Parts: sequence; structure tokens; C-alpha cells
Amino acid sequence: MINIIKKILIIMLIVLILVSCTNNVITTPDNDITIRVIVKNQSHDFWAVVEMGTEAAGREFGVIVEYIGPANEEDIDGQVRMVEAAIEDKVDAIVLAAIDYEKLVPAAEKAKDSGIPVIIIDSNINSDKMDSFIGTDNIDAGRVLGQSMIDVLGTDLDIAIVSFVKGAASSNEREIGVINAISQYPDINVLALLYCNSVEDIAQEKTIETIKKYPDIDAFVCLNAYATVGTARGIIELDKAGEIKIIGFDSTPEEISYLENDVIELLVVQNPFSMGYLGVKYALDAINGIPVPEKISTEAEVINKENMYLPENQKLVFPFVD
Repeated sequence: MINIIKKILIIMLIVLILVSCTNNVITTPDNDITIRVIVKNQSHDFWAVVEMGTEAAGREFGVIVEYIGPANEEDIDGQVRMVEAAIEDKVDAIVLAAIDYEKLVPAAEKAKDSGIPVIIIDSNINSDKMDSFIGTDNIDAGRVLGQSMIDVLGTDLDIAIVSFVKGAASSNEREIGVINAISQYPDINVLALLYCNSVEDIAQEKTIETIKKYPDIDAFVCLNAYATVGTARGIIELDKAGEIKIIGFDSTPEEISYLENDVIELLVVQNPFSMGYLGVKYALDAINGIPVPEKISTEAEVINKENMYLPENQKLVFPFVD
């Protein structure tokens, strides 16, 4: 009887070894490599999808992923302290979505000088020392946003642009892209350039103020999810949904609901899952001395009510659905 049990245990052990050797996906960390991902904040759906990407990469490559960020996108100093803490903790690599183009440079360069690879995602910084930048081509995304508005609404418009954090690279670049797209049309008038600091309530308040000041305004061009959602709420509050158009950015559940109900005209949608996944992947490559691409552009697509349910758009529009 004992011999039979021994044989069974040996067979089970062999099966487990064979399974572990043939399975390429590692579900738990098997080493001490730690990659700290520092994002702009952790309270929004966009960053939740980024986190999903980092977790998927962590499981696949068997590394420890620590995911942190300040409470809001105004806390530049808090994010700087997080980078400095990562240096003190001697993490193996940092993946950073920088709140500010200039103010994160000293801390990020200090990390590099300490021998820690730094991968930037979503919003770049003003440094050529970083290992890689992974994110949307924000100037092109802004151009697509402006051109999509023209394609749908025409070239005789009074508009407001609702941006997010003044000084953030992604914010500045999207503004440039929109302005480039509309600059050749003299009958498109930008009545206001607004900043909501990535706070929906501020976007809502500024939208209401702008509509009261310019009651004949035709459209709002919104450069991130906070700006888009806040603007939509403001327009709904004034009972102007469908009358004043919204050209928005990103694809949170609330934005998708507004798109379905004709509050939002269209959305330019990023791929935050890819940003998170590739950030961890290339951080690990950099740790191992494998050359990484200097720049990787993740795709952005124009989503409207007609194409939102097409199979090729499902993962972009509904990232939380398996």
C-alpha cells in the first residue's frame, strides 16, 4: 500500500513539473524584482485600466509590481516624493506617469543616476535620460479630436477647449494638436481655453460659467475624461444636452453612457491597458540590459455611437469586460 502511495505521489510530482515547464504564464512572482509604478492618481477609471495592464504584465513575467499614486493630479510635490521614496527603497525599476513635464525631471533623473531604469508612460517629461516613453501621440490625438469635430460639425463654430492640468505634457500636446487642426479655418472661434485640474466638479462649474457667458456656443472640445465628464454634467444641468455638442477624450463608463444617450458626440479613446502592460514589460527588459525602444506610440481611435459596438473597438470602449 505504501509503495502504491509513493508511486502516485511521484506521478503527481512529475505532472506538476511538466505543467510548470510548459506554461509560459507565471502567475506569482518567483524572484525579488520589484517594479514600482507611479501614476498621476489612483481614483479614476483610466488609471484603473492602466493598473490592470501592469498586473497582467507582473503575472506574466513573474515580477512584483507596486502600484501607487497621489490622491489627485494637482499633487506634484507628492508625486516627486514618491519617486524619491522609490530611489531610497532601491526598487529595480520605476514606471512613471508624470503629472508635470518639468517638475518631475530632477527626481526622475536622480533615479537614473542611481542606476534605476525609468520608463515614462502617458505623459512625458523634459529629459532625454529616460529609458523609454510609452503613450499616445498626444499631438496627433489632439489633431484627430479637432478634425473629428470639423468632420461632424463643420467649420463655422464657436467653441471652448476644456483641458486638464496646465504644464502636463499630455495636456499641452493635445492643445497643440487641436489648435493645429482648426487653425486653417477662420470661422472656428475659440472662445475660451479652460483648465479643470482633472477635477470633474471644476470642469462642470467652468462649463456652466462659459455657457452663461457665451449662450450661443456650439461645442466643447474636452481633452481628458475628467474634462469630458464634468462638461457633460454641466451641459445636462443647463438642459442643453444635444444642443451644445461635446467632443471628448477617453472611455470611462460614464462617458460611454453619455455617448449612448447623445450627450457626447464622439470620443477619442486611448489604450491605457497597453501603457501599463508595456511599461512593466520594458522596465523588466531595461533591468536585464535588453535594449528598449526610445518611444512607443499606443493607438487612439475615434469612437461614436455607430462604431462603439464593433468587435475591434470592444476592448478599447469596454476595458473592464472580459
